[in-house]
Amino acid sequence: MRKEDCFYLGKIAKKFSFKGEVLVYLDTDEPELYENLESVFVEHNKHLVPFFIETSSLHKNDFLRVRFEDVNTEEDADALLGNAIYLPLTMLPKLTGNKFYFHEVIGFEIEDQRLGVFGKITSINDSTAQPLFEVLNGEVEILVPMIDNFLVKIDRENKKVIMDLPEGLVEMYL
Repeated sequence: MRKEDCFYLGKIAKKFSFKGEVLVYLDTDEPELYENLESVFVEHNKHLVPFFIETSSLHKNDFLRVRFEDVNTEEDADALLGNAIYLPLTMLPKLTGNKFYFHEVIGFEIEDQRLGVFGKITSINDSTAQPLFEVLNGEVEILVPMIDNFLVKIDRENKKVIMDLPEGLVEMYL
């Protein structure tokens, strides 16, 4: 499985028992969706390795207590600590309306109600306090803040993000 075909679910945070159980921190708003998984991919040495789950249960809201097959000792569990957990993109719940996954809008055109289409979304920068659409207009990169009040519509059918941006925001790049 390639990392590009997966989404980050969380990471193995700490050991739970002396029998190899671990606590996985779930980076999601809906941890209950992932309580009964059969398997996950664990990132190890930059490769995704499938791990099958014997038992799992929610623990203190954001954690999943997991017992993996063939992880039976504290030493086995130690080797997994800090590793990221991934699942295939096909397991993401479908979103509708103006809710979207970041990977879903890559390649969409971006349109302002006043200016019309002004570029294509090439990526999303979420390393800043406010996530940004990175938009390419010819050779010019335009950074557009992902603010709910600016977002008019996610048009999945026509692969467009329609926004109502403040005057001057796009023009300052062009």
